[in-house]
Amino acid sequence: MNTPAPDFPFSAVTGQEQFKLALILVAINPSIGGVLISGPRGTAKSTLARGLPHIAPRNRNFITLPLGASEEMLIGTLDLQKVLDQQKVDFHPGLLARAHQGILYVDEVNLLPDNLVDSLLDVAASGVNRVERDGISHTHDARFILLGTMNPDEGELRPQLLDRFGLMVQVEQSHSAEERVAIVQMREAFDRDAGAFIAQYESAQLQMSQRIEQAQTRIDHIVSADPMRLEIANRCIAVGVDGLRADIVWHRSAVAHAAWQGKSAIDIGDIDAVEALVIGHRRKHSDAQQSGPPSGPSSENNNKPQQDRSQTGDWGHMEPVKQVTAPRSRYQSPLLKSDSLMRPQSLFDVYAKSRGESSRGASKGRKAGSQLDWFQTFASNLGAWPLRWLRHRKVNSGRPQLHLILLDTSASTLKNNRFADAKAAIINIAEQAYLAREQLTILGFGNQRVQTLLTRKRAPRALRRLLDSIDAGGGTPLLEVIEQARRYQRNLRRAQPSLQVRNYLITDGKSALALQDLTPIGETILIDIEESRVKRGRGVEIASALDAFYLPLPA
Repeated sequence: MNTPAPDFPFSAVTGQEQFKLALILVAINPSIGGVLISGPRGTAKSTLARGLPHIAPRNRNFITLPLGASEEMLIGTLDLQKVLDQQKVDFHPGLLARAHQGILYVDEVNLLPDNLVDSLLDVAASGVNRVERDGISHTHDARFILLGTMNPDEGELRPQLLDRFGLMVQVEQSHSAEERVAIVQMREAFDRDAGAFIAQYESAQLQMSQRIEQAQTRIDHIVSADPMRLEIANRCIAVGVDGLRADIVWHRSAVAHAAWQGKSAIDIGDIDAVEALVIGHRRKHSDAQQSGPPSGPSSENNNKPQQDRSQTGDWGHMEPVKQVTAPRSRYQSPLLKSDSLMRPQSLFDVYAKSRGESSRGASKGRKAGSQLDWFQTFASNLGAWPLRWLRHRKVNSGRPQLHLILLDTSASTLKNNRFADAKAAIINIAEQAYLAREQLTILGFGNQRVQTLLTRKRAPRALRRLLDSIDAGGGTPLLEVIEQARRYQRNLRRAQPSLQVRNYLITDGKSALALQDLTPIGETILIDIEESRVKRGRGVEIASALDAFYLPLPA
């Protein structure tokens, strides 16, 4: 049996004080609800998470949920051999059972498949894992500290699971050159002789563990005066959080912080100390707040000096999309159906018809099929062989769909009047994806950089405020956005192999990029917004290099 590799001591990690505090608080009071750690690679996310059980007196059981885990591995499974041999139904416990009274650690939790997220949501809410197979059920307690790490560049977390994390920490690379050198030296010392390195921190680890244990014994005696509870409530109202979970978690965290500090009652200092950890991921976001600065009479943007739009531009003052009742010109948009009512036609329909598909194209929804249900089959036959009865179950054969929009926000796009058409195309995509309960992500590329304008989520009902807040300017990093889209899809498919991604590249094609540098990234629609009665054909060339369907907006 292989000996597990030693963990880097928690107390030896340099910096990341907010991260450490969050882990200490949930160790003191697991009912806070776990910690989500968001940040780029190389910020000690996994190192600190794995170091927690060595200082947490009552939570030494550390279970890792691997990225490729199956649902049966997580919740438990039926021992089919016992059904055959002994006509008895027996369940093998899964990772949730092993994590009871301990720590369940999920690295890259944002890449977790939806079925595992659903299972985690159920158990996190109830503290009980219930395994059911066609009328036969098994339940067991499953209360644990949930630790999750994620890199936001690889996709966001479902809101339902995000809210289940009591605390969230945003970690960044903020070390000075001297600190970086010291960190590397410490890591090298640990790798050379882990035993000797751990021994150096044995006293510090023990002191921290004892302090946590003392805080655990003190926590039930911490006084929470009504003015402090009212302060928490008022702050929650001020930031517009949904429900009361934030109030509960904030109070529990403040009490744990007071216990950690050796106090007998919570005060404003304790409330302030945990505010960012509790509220950061729970603020009630409007459409504008989620994805860009707000707009409107009350916006702070109205107090800012106007930029020179000849250089940077602003998407915030595009004309709203109107219901078209007659052609604007003989150059009719392919997004409009040429009939008496001139009703907007789905871009999905345009694309599907070009491929000879149904109106839903590659996004036809979920079709019910059936497959052999081995559990019910064995249970019905009570272990008899050969089998007398076969049982089937309905399954969904549809595949999850993500619509990935790559939006050109470079300065060259400001020289035309087709932002309204581009905006209409994006809204069209979003509305159809929303109706199909599909996901949407928007990446913007301009000003020599790629930025996430809308993180991966179920397509929202409205995107107008987001689109109104986007600035345009600078060059066109076309190759960079293509490569980022390629990496993004690859990372998502590691966790969800069945995921279908449709890319939409919205651009005027004015890039100095050599076309031979472009390679296909999967199913792609290029929407050409070049402003010219005679298009240069650059969009067609880019579409050809990407093996994409070419769709010009009207001149």
